[in-house]
Amino acid sequence: MSAGSASAAPAGADGGAAAAGWWSAWLSLLASGGTLVCCALPALLVSLGLGAALAGLVSAVPALVWVSEYKAPVFGVAALLLAGAGALQWHLRTAPCPVDPALRQACLRTRRWSRWVWTAAVGLFAVGAFFAFVAPLWMQG
Repeated sequence: MSAGSASAAPAGADGGAAAAGWWSAWLSLLASGGTLVCCALPALLVSLGLGAALAGLVSAVPALVWVSEYKAPVFGVAALLLAGAGALQWHLRTAPCPVDPALRQACLRTRRWSRWVWTAAVGLFAVGAFFAFVAPLWMQG
């Protein structure tokens, strides 16, 4: 991998550990994005008076009904992935980077991106969890 390549998983002195941190951050973002689509997007569309758009979305992507029906396991898997990615981020925060200046910069840049992606994933998860579990309690009471 070249030092300027941002599309591939990082390789360096710590090899597999850095790649695991990179992939876990993106996998966590995907999982938490799924929780956002399951619960926050429908709530947003309905609250904006776009129920017809939601109906069109559900007819185009029927899997959204399944995801909404099984939201507890979806959120559980997403939480496990986020926790695992957070543990890897914490473990790799002090991992050594290569001595070569270009590779070192690529290593540090990858760490910053992984940390940003993980933080965004946690934020998306929190928004989805709010709309899935907290907002319905407010609407009932």
